[in-house]
Amino acid sequence: MPRMDDLTRRPKTDPMEIFRHRDGIYAPELVAAAIVGLDFFSRLAKSPADAHAICASLGLAERPVDVMLTLFCAMGYIEKKDGAFHLTEIAREFLVRESPWFVGPYFAHFVDRPICKGLLETLHTDKPSWSGAAAQKPWAEAMEDDTFAEQFTGTMDSRGRYVGPVLAAQLDLKSHRALLDIAGGSGIYACCIVAAHPHLKATVFEKPPVDRVTQKSIAKRGFAERVGVASGDMFRDPLPAGYDVHLWSNALHDWDSATVKLLLGKSFAALPPGGLVVIHDRHLNREKTGPLRIAAHSVFLMAGTEGRYYSVAEIEAFLGGVGFAAPDYREVILDYSIITARKPK
Repeated sequence: MPRMDDLTRRPKTDPMEIFRHRDGIYAPELVAAAIVGLDFFSRLAKSPADAHAICASLGLAERPVDVMLTLFCAMGYIEKKDGAFHLTEIAREFLVRESPWFVGPYFAHFVDRPICKGLLETLHTDKPSWSGAAAQKPWAEAMEDDTFAEQFTGTMDSRGRYVGPVLAAQLDLKSHRALLDIAGGSGIYACCIVAAHPHLKATVFEKPPVDRVTQKSIAKRGFAERVGVASGDMFRDPLPAGYDVHLWSNALHDWDSATVKLLLGKSFAALPPGGLVVIHDRHLNREKTGPLRIAAHSVFLMAGTEGRYYSVAEIEAFLGGVGFAAPDYREVILDYSIITARKPK
């Protein structure tokens, strides 16, 4: 029988910058796409506008434009005044074609790069633009491919091994007994939580074939007796009953706002009165002006999924809209935070 991994142990060093190198890699490509591919800043200089008008004038989709505007606010290139977006001084001097200091030619070669082309396509169509056959499918369908599912869960697991123990230590689960980790991938977060809370049992709810990857990962760590796997489709099936905590870790950011509301509504229906929902993710600030590192990673999500990062205010509104109460926000580690709420008794 595999020996149980020590998932409460922390490394001596901080890998923050290592993760950020990867997470923000698409943000410069989006800047280039806006400068060269859309002439976005020159247009906005002539006519400040809100997001809806920007979409209409440039023929762009709402979700990717939301990501783009959030990024440029975080970078200090635009600011919102009375509902409309305006250029800041640095953008007027360096990002507007008519300026003598225009840097457009410095970015001109970007437009031929596959990532830049893909981002421009996503801005116009709202379709994910990752290269690779599996990623050309909708996200849920791509995860039905065994190879893609195993590779993706492995990617997330390598981050979760660092983040999971801190998440577990932040949660007060003394009065709870059973946790459902929805779309939990490799099960790393469920394993970390039960490692820190010996009284607790957990189940990861995953769709085939990811559930097979999940079972293997949990067994390899030695947690098979305390963390189970339930197979099902979170979109088509009701969430399993019998759990007083629901964990959504790195799951909601893959979907558009309507789908997020649907999924949280399923949590509300399945949880008992007094049940706790935990949303573990990276969250933008309430004004959606940053932090820059989260806004930059949201570009990566925009390109590869049907979602984006949401602000604290947006998540609180989603939770309240389906019936949850008493939302609470706190920071965790590596730009992560948790938002918890309860189903009223």
